[in-house]
Amino acid sequence: MSELFNLFLYQPILNLLVFLYNVVPGHDLGLAIVVLTIIIKLILYPFSQQSLRGQKALQEIQPKIEALKKQYQNDREKQARAMMELYKTEKVSPLSSCLPLLIQLPLLIAVYQVFINAIPAQSFDLLYPFVANPGQLNPISLGFIDLAKPNPVLAVLAGLAQFWQAKMLSVKKPPPKMAGARDENMMAMMNKQMLLFMPVITVIIGLSFPGGLALYWFVLTLLTALQQLWMFKKDGAAKPPAVIEGQKV
Repeated sequence: MSELFNLFLYQPILNLLVFLYNVVPGHDLGLAIVVLTIIIKLILYPFSQQSLRGQKALQEIQPKIEALKKQYQNDREKQARAMMELYKTEKVSPLSSCLPLLIQLPLLIAVYQVFINAIPAQSFDLLYPFVANPGQLNPISLGFIDLAKPNPVLAVLAGLAQFWQAKMLSVKKPPPKMAGARDENMMAMMNKQMLLFMPVITVIIGLSFPGGLALYWFVLTLLTALQQLWMFKKDGAAKPPAVIEGQKV
């Protein structure tokens, strides 16, 4: 299994990064990482688009889900049947946002291993014959950013991008007088906690690994957030339909 992983994922990504490093102006590793991230994002575009649509669809029916939970709170079996019927009626799969992410996971692991293992070790044994061996990858980008060491600025930028992406799918707190506001208020509080949790984790991870990985994660998350924003606007929604502002959707 590890041989297949190296052959079809790790080695191609390593070669693509080295190739880009060889051809970008100034042999700037940071610029090579940005271009690599854009290429990977284009490859993952169909999967991330499906994942974003799944998240949006689940958010749209969230008030109905909460209503069913409240209605059948004492009967788990009826609640499960009602949920499945709702998903069927709305043509939404509860796994629609998860499966595309699982498909992307092996590629993301390969990128992670290239940044963590190959770059610091300057190991080029797996280069294809047509990819020139640069001898070494200079980790200094733009003349002053060392991508081989943790970079607080890039880590924070990655966290902010993560926050922006999650914010577009957040659920606002409903007015206290609204019917069913207590349950939806709890949902909004949990949503807010997750909204803060993921960016914080992103920053912590970014501070623990080389700046090159934080740069990759920042650019990838930023592109995903822009894709999400474009998708919402294309569908005629400046914000997700699940946002609650005074009345149920």
